[in-house]
Amino acid sequence: MASVYHRGMYDPVMRVLTVLEILQARERVTGAELARRMEVSRRTVQRYVARLQDLGIPVESSPGVGGCYRLRPGFRLPPLMFTEEEAFAVALGLQALRHVGLDALAPAAEGASAKLARALPPAVHQRVGDVGEAVTLETGAWVVRTDAAVVATLAGAIRGRRRVRFDYRSHHGTVSSREVEPYGLVHLDGRWYLVGHCLLREALRTFRLDRVSGVVAGEAGFEPPAGFDARAYLVASLPFVMESHEVEVWLGLPRAEMQRRMTPWRASLEDEAGGTRLRCTREQLEPFAAMVLGLGCEVEVRRPDALRSVFEAMAVRADRAARLDEARGPRPEGG
Repeated sequence: MASVYHRGMYDPVMRVLTVLEILQARERVTGAELARRMEVSRRTVQRYVARLQDLGIPVESSPGVGGCYRLRPGFRLPPLMFTEEEAFAVALGLQALRHVGLDALAPAAEGASAKLARALPPAVHQRVGDVGEAVTLETGAWVVRTDAAVVATLAGAIRGRRRVRFDYRSHHGTVSSREVEPYGLVHLDGRWYLVGHCLLREALRTFRLDRVSGVVAGEAGFEPPAGFDARAYLVASLPFVMESHEVEVWLGLPRAEMQRRMTPWRASLEDEAGGTRLRCTREQLEPFAAMVLGLGCEVEVRRPDALRSVFEAMAVRADRAARLDEARGPRPEGG
């Protein structure tokens, strides 16, 4: 097909080609899903499909409410050329793998980047190269490294609606064997989580993937709950997922201000005495204490006692740093 690198991402031709890409990647796709992914109406999707059929692409459709589109079995086109926006998105996505804790994919990302570079014309290659030189994505202190193979196996099981078995290490270090009907994977607050129905506990459970090992997808199938939102469930339940420390502090800021100045994931915020009561669980207390101090407000520690010890140790270090500056005296001009 002719090159379309310099067409805008909202060009109708580009949208028609995007529909073709989706159909080549999936065995069948409903009109509703195409409309959602393309951010257009169902009627517009029908026009895109009709345009593909006019071009001789064998797109087949099944009628009815549950109808879907698919390419005629056995039909495949050579890979489509990347648009400039698509090439930029792929290059940025490859860089972001470390940012979500999937460091093990770095060699694969380098290989994919090299293939991407070879497939692009010089002008687009230069634009994509600018991403690597100008954009730096730093992995934060909260990001936990996760085995990419575990993520891939679970993603396949979720799509195939197959149960999985794995060993799980709790926050106390106890290891148990689990069989789970996996509903969804979520990356939140620097960690990967699996949400699903645990057959051992006979209840909905959340599992941190950095504590999962030996994942095997079984043959037994299941039907997930209709409309289940793994992210919404995780956000609602995450503040009290068991970790090493249960934390409760009172902060001298109104709750609305707290929500504006910090991300409330993994924390419960409640109005109290003109300030905010914050409750959560944390594996490491020092990063939490540093975050609280950064709010610049009054702090009352209610639990655990270990958090008070962390604040005391931080105060000693801060005092030592201040005195060291005084001992050195003022720095010379231009130093």
